[in-house]
Amino acid sequence: MQNFTYKNPTEILFGKGMIREIAGRIPKDTGVLFLYGGGSIKKNGVYEQVKASLKGFHVTEFGGIEVNPLFETCVKAVEVVKKEKIGFILAVGGGSVLDAGKFIAAAAIFTGSDLWAILREHGANVKSALPLGTILTLPATGSESNGNSVISRKATQEKLHFYSSYVFPKFSVLDPETTFSLPEKQLRNGIVDAFIHVMEQYITYPAHAPLQDRMAESLLQTLIEVAPTVLKKHNDYESRATFMWSATLALNTLIGCGVPQDWSTHMIAHELTAFYGLDHAETLAIVLPGVWQYKLTAKKKKLEQYGRRVWGVKTAKEAMMKTEAFFHAVKMPTRFGDYKIDAKEASRKVRERFAERDSVFGEHKDITPDAASKIVASRV
Repeated sequence: MQNFTYKNPTEILFGKGMIREIAGRIPKDTGVLFLYGGGSIKKNGVYEQVKASLKGFHVTEFGGIEVNPLFETCVKAVEVVKKEKIGFILAVGGGSVLDAGKFIAAAAIFTGSDLWAILREHGANVKSALPLGTILTLPATGSESNGNSVISRKATQEKLHFYSSYVFPKFSVLDPETTFSLPEKQLRNGIVDAFIHVMEQYITYPAHAPLQDRMAESLLQTLIEVAPTVLKKHNDYESRATFMWSATLALNTLIGCGVPQDWSTHMIAHELTAFYGLDHAETLAIVLPGVWQYKLTAKKKKLEQYGRRVWGVKTAKEAMMKTEAFFHAVKMPTRFGDYKIDAKEASRKVRERFAERDSVFGEHKDITPDAASKIVASRV
């Protein structure tokens, strides 16, 4: 197990009715930006709960954050923050809204003139940020308890990520009842997203970290076990609570402590989302099996361990087949052909984009532009 430092400053407020607790955690003497997405929170009662909790606060609303949050929209929000002298960001929604809130929190007091530089330098130039709180309505990204953010730029068809310890939420509300109105597709996406977050930190190579392995495996087993109920029973509080907490733990930095991590699936998938507009989880489900097949020799031991402990199978190939079958069981396609996308064209675009940046990924830093191209081309 490698050396590591662990710090997660986010306070989790978990359970029914916990939205009411936010008032005591936001400074009364500062303006609040109430950030949300397409308006679903106005249909499921969350909006009214937030407004009631913020009674007496100076609140400025900003809606319209996209499913893949756009840089252009976030810049407009930054202008509002500066004009209204906002001192606290409250992001209410799924991972996209939370990611946007993090970027806005950092960009609002960024000293540089080029806000895209925050993404281009992956957060290395972020030295401070406005305080941020979140209310999660869609379990998936783990953004409610980490310092990660992914933003797309429409003008250049780019999708980049940044990380900063300054944008960890001060608090996050996780009320499973806020998920009751979610459509099946969003639930499916969330299950697959959380599942692959675990995989990026687990399917690498043996690192003498038995506890981290067992934690990762327990999250995978729990997601597999709870997925059918989550998809079939929309008002089942216990299954939604388990799903919500699993998605948070999948990417709150805990299971990645002291172990090698991959993330090449995410980096390739980000580009595919930028080029073709597919949902994040949809591109992840296409790419992950391709990464495993391309890196089968290097990942064989961990794939075999995963197969034995999670699926009860012996070989790496069987583990890979079980994983893809699980995705299909939750109605998640795993091939470009399912979306009528030309894999050959996609592989060329991905290679060109990574070559422009001299990008290399993976736990061994051997997923080069050529390797990424081959991985994408294999997912016809």
